[in-house]
Amino acid sequence: MQTIETFIPITQAKAKLLDMVRRLQDTNDTIAITKNGVPEAVILSMKKFEGFLETIDILSDPEMMKQLKGSAKDVKAGRLIDLDEAF
Repeated sequence: MQTIETFIPITQAKAKLLDMVRRLQDTNDTIAITKNGVPEAVILSMKKFEGFLETIDILSDPEMMKQLKGSAKDVKAGRLIDLDEAF
């Protein structure tokens, strides 16, 4: 499960926004912005955000999920073919 690595009060986030964006470019972190100690917003890299959107698309596609479940069953049952055989 994904975790939030950093919690930053909104007053500090205002002053450190550019630093936070630069940090997200180099890491896969998630930063929570807090208000009165309570997480209210999240900042994450565009790459991580796009990954979440892609995951949601896959999970919401019944045909894709059926294929993934079938593939998982094939792997468990040892029904695999060699890469050279596939191509």
